[in-house]
Amino acid sequence: MYDILKYSSTIKITNSFILIMRVVSDVLIGFIALLHLYFLYFEMFAWTTKGRKIFKNFPPELFEPTRPMAANQGLYNGFLAAGLIWTFLIDNPVWKTNISLFFLICVSIAGIYGALTVEKKIFFIQALPAILAILLLIS
Repeated sequence: MYDILKYSSTIKITNSFILIMRVVSDVLIGFIALLHLYFLYFEMFAWTTKGRKIFKNFPPELFEPTRPMAANQGLYNGFLAAGLIWTFLIDNPVWKTNISLFFLICVSIAGIYGALTVEKKIFFIQALPAILAILLLIS
């Protein structure tokens, strides 16, 4: 039988590897936060102008009546961005990781739900980067 403990003791994770993983996850978290700030701008302030260009299958006459709902979604995306940006201000590494994971899980769930209910490409734009960041944080 293969001895997993014997194998795991031969793996050496260096401090530089951990630092690289942390920097890469921070860059990805920063990208996701910026993405959600863009979602905030788009949904709160540009829904009736840029929305028509992006959501071509959405009936044009519905952009104005759905503006308040889009703005509400934008506000929630702003909360996600704020939470992810907050993680850059946390000094305690355990606390920082836990808060990062919480907001990344929220982003992932929102992206998966959007992909299932609105458009599949939402998964790749919103959920996949968050899932990759989660994997980096827990590895």
